[in-house]
Amino acid sequence: MQRGQEHHADDHWDAGEMGCGELVIELRTRLRALAPRQVLRLVALDPGAREDIPAWCGMTGHALVHAAHPVYHIRRKEN
Repeated sequence: MQRGQEHHADDHWDAGEMGCGELVIELRTRLRALAPRQVLRLVALDPGAREDIPAWCGMTGHALVHAAHPVYHIRRKEN
């Protein structure tokens, strides 16, 4: 995971202050719509996102390539 750099994104989603439960359900749907290895730029204002997004990526196999709350770049896994 890198910090402080501009990152390419294939799609963008501003989740605003959406809480963790709703956020990860919608995040799963949005990543499924991408091709493998494409990147989603996520803006998540919920303070819990700092821990929730990295943990979710670790559990699902998607790569968190950038995290600087509230902006996260997540690369869709291969399958």
